[in-house]
Amino acid sequence: MKVVLIFFVWCLLLLLCWPLALLALVLAPLVWLIALPFRIAGLCFGAVFSLVRALFCLPARLLGPRDHP
Repeated sequence: MKVVLIFFVWCLLLLLCWPLALLALVLAPLVWLIALPFRIAGLCFGAVFSLVRALFCLPARLLGPRDHP
């Protein structure tokens, strides 16, 4: 649904100002390529933080819930 909305907005931009629409069409892949390393770094940092959290929670998970009578 998001892709269809972006397509319709681009078509509207093409009707209103075609040079800007063509510029957006050319620059979109370049912006994606520039943002790709930051997305990969974010994924790696998220994985490292998940690993650290899992290591801190491991003793509690090993002990398990305690049943109190």
